[in-house]
Amino acid sequence: MKPGDHPEFFRSPAPEGRSRESAIRLDANGVFHDHEEIVAHAGLARAMHGWIRRHPDDGRFILSNGYDWTYFTVDDAPYTAMRVSHVSEQDHLTLALSDGSEEAWDPSTTRVGDGGALYAKVKGGTFEAKFTRHAQSALEPYLVEENGRAAIRVGGKSWPIGAR
Repeated sequence: MKPGDHPEFFRSPAPEGRSRESAIRLDANGVFHDHEEIVAHAGLARAMHGWIRRHPDDGRFILSNGYDWTYFTVDDAPYTAMRVSHVSEQDHLTLALSDGSEEAWDPSTTRVGDGGALYAKVKGGTFEAKFTRHAQSALEPYLVEENGRAAIRVGGKSWPIGAR
């Protein structure tokens, strides 16, 4: 069990002489920056994607490895949908996310953002993921037009894109 498994962990003050605020930023393309420098170490960037959380009290984005935490800035969506896969046994689509996880995609949570980018609710609906161009292109076999609108059709069901 890590200290970060307890809610009180997030209420403790920063170490003396330090701040919980940081100059870390996740840009609209899902790339981490620290003091405007790209986090170039692939292992560290991958780990940071896995540390994304929300502060339990104020809801702001934090990075927490379970032993320490800091606030950071998210320019767009905190997660990126890197790939879309079809799971034929269950007849649904799965999203591979920037933190290395995969989860079933609920197309009903999808919206269209600026520049035609797709966004979907992930992590139980508590976060949003922005589709990469590659992931968005992978939807082509599932795109249909219904009532003059684009929709996703999987397994005999369809969902209008962006309808909420």
